[in-house]
Amino acid sequence: MKTLTLLRHAKSSWDDPVTRDFDRPLNAKGRRAAAMIGRQLQSQAFAFDHILASPAIRVMETLDEVWNGYGRRLDPIWDKALYLASAASLLDLVHALPDGADHVLMVGHNPGLEDLVLDLTIDGELRERAEDKYPTATVAQMTLPIDHWADAQSHSATLVAFIRPRDLDPTLGPDTP
Repeated sequence: MKTLTLLRHAKSSWDDPVTRDFDRPLNAKGRRAAAMIGRQLQSQAFAFDHILASPAIRVMETLDEVWNGYGRRLDPIWDKALYLASAASLLDLVHALPDGADHVLMVGHNPGLEDLVLDLTIDGELRERAEDKYPTATVAQMTLPIDHWADAQSHSATLVAFIRPRDLDPTLGPDTP
């Protein structure tokens, strides 16, 4: 059995006059949401033995805040292939994960992460929530009935957690500063 946890980067700032999308930082709401998600991951005893993350600034800053809330810093493998990757590209990365890793955290961007969740998981209430919307700083955790990451396939995983910042603090939902 393998566990794959996907984390979408937190809310980024469109006010910062950066020259590239890759360099956009988080805004204040995104920082709060990421720290709260980190606290939730810690309180629910989420653990990871392998982390793969996009090196975009907003992902790096998301992880900084998540680790602040989690109470422990974990070192990711930064992989530019995650930057704005499609679900098919993300699945290729899943297939290439080391089999010695049982609890993987992948941190990146939409629409790829949302599409990967919808591709991998079987129907259920949590999947319907993910299909409705996969907001920034949201965590989706799924279990896969496999021993080798290369065996991950469509509609085989069970979505066991779907945690949105707004579920933890309504002020982190849409239309609030």
